[in-house]
Amino acid sequence: MEEERIVSGEFTNFDEEIEKSLRPKRLNEYIGQKNVTDNLKVFIDAALMRKEPLDHVLFYGPPGLGKTTLAGIIASELGVGFRVTSGPAIERAGDLAAILTNLSDGDVLFIDEIHRLHRSVEEILYSAMEDFALDIIIGKGPSARTLRVDLNKFTLIGATTRAGSLTAPLRDRFGVISKFEMYTKDELKQIIERSARLMQVDIDEESLDELALRSRGTPRIANRLLRRIRDFSQVKGDGRINKEITQTSLDALRIDKLGLENLDREILLTIMTKFKGGPVGIDAISAAVGEERVTIEDVYEPYLIQAGLLHRTQKGRIASDLAYHHLGLSVPGENGDQISMIK
Repeated sequence: MEEERIVSGEFTNFDEEIEKSLRPKRLNEYIGQKNVTDNLKVFIDAALMRKEPLDHVLFYGPPGLGKTTLAGIIASELGVGFRVTSGPAIERAGDLAAILTNLSDGDVLFIDEIHRLHRSVEEILYSAMEDFALDIIIGKGPSARTLRVDLNKFTLIGATTRAGSLTAPLRDRFGVISKFEMYTKDELKQIIERSARLMQVDIDEESLDELALRSRGTPRIANRLLRRIRDFSQVKGDGRINKEITQTSLDALRIDKLGLENLDREILLTIMTKFKGGPVGIDAISAAVGEERVTIEDVYEPYLIQAGLLHRTQKGRIASDLAYHHLGLSVPGENGDQISMIK
């Protein structure tokens, strides 16, 4: 059975309850991604002034950064309905047609993991996005004919962790394309403080600092850690979250000072000990740690690179000096070109 990753930005069933209660509902409540939200405020206000639907929007970036939350906020700000689905859930063209024909005028349709849409489904989406119409083929062979069904005008918001996997025709139909960045420590502190307030949990400043540092720049992870530490504080403390209970909890969860968990450390140690620090290809790393290439690229690498622990070059992945020091290894060249444990 696959080990649950508490520091994964991927959405899980466990997160559904958390995020429903903690998600902000309006733009002025949304913390972080200032460049994205400032621009969206202008576009939303302009659409409302013209009484037109907002242009189609594409969000891309690592999981857990608030793309779904912001999509819901856009619908709230526009005062329209909000329909949520995902690329893998739309298996046939008929599934998409059913969703589109049930949208009211101005509604927001959010498609998560839009890069995973089936090609036949994606092709139907082109005319829907551009002309607000569906071209349906009736019959087969020489007697087949095309029927055009008009749709209510709507706004499509797509989210993806792999913008490079989108086809050019689909990408070009989005009027607004926004990249989501990892959150800063101060932004995460604000998010954790707000979540703790909503959860009616007392948390001190030192715990806010510690949690923000170990949340890997991701609000979803921050809220997940906060929930787990609240459990420890209730069972092993007095219900208040202080530095001591925070440290004890994070140690028990095996999440280190930089927010790394077991497989993060294993990836780095594999590069250092089996491949002499790199450069090494992603396929070799994948085989060595027993994890799929796409998972390493999409789930693990973004944070390791952002934290300065891993360098991605044309020749392959290289472990940084910071990674050696963080894991208690001496950097090759500093100790006779041998990797050894720092005592």
